[in-house]
Amino acid sequence: MKLPTGQVIGEVTDLRAPLAVRAEVFIAEQHVAPAEDVDGRDADCLHWLVTDAEGSVATLRVLPQGEVAKIQRVAVLKRARGTGLGTALMRHVMDRLAERGFTSATLGAQIDALGFYERLGFQAHGPVYDDAGIPHRDMDRDL
Repeated sequence: MKLPTGQVIGEVTDLRAPLAVRAEVFIAEQHVAPAEDVDGRDADCLHWLVTDAEGSVATLRVLPQGEVAKIQRVAVLKRARGTGLGTALMRHVMDRLAERGFTSATLGAQIDALGFYERLGFQAHGPVYDDAGIPHRDMDRDL
C-alpha cells in the first residue's frame, strides 16, 4: 500500500528493519530489556513495515492464534508520530487480516496508547498489568 505522503506499507519476511525500528522505540526510548522485545516468537509471526524516503519508520507483528490475530510490537519512530502513520498501518494490517480469514484482533496496549486503539475500534477489558515494566491493558475488536 502506498500512502499519499510517499510512505509504503508492506508485509516483510526479512526482520532486520522491523527489529531496528523496535530497538529504537522499545529498547532505546522505553528502556525495555532486549530479551523482552526479541522473545523468540518472531518466526511465528507475520510482520509489516512502513518505509519512507528516509528509511524504515514503523512496524508491527501479528501472532496468529486460530481465527484471532494478536497484534504486537506496534512501533513508530518518534519522527513520524502524530502524522496518522500508525493509524494507517493498523487499518492496513486489519484489512489484510480480515482478507486472510481472521475474525478478530487482540492486543495488549500500553496505557498511554489506549485512546489510539479505541479510535480504531478496540475495546479495553480486564485489569491493568505490567508488561516489560510498562502498564498495559488487553483490548479486542472484530475484524
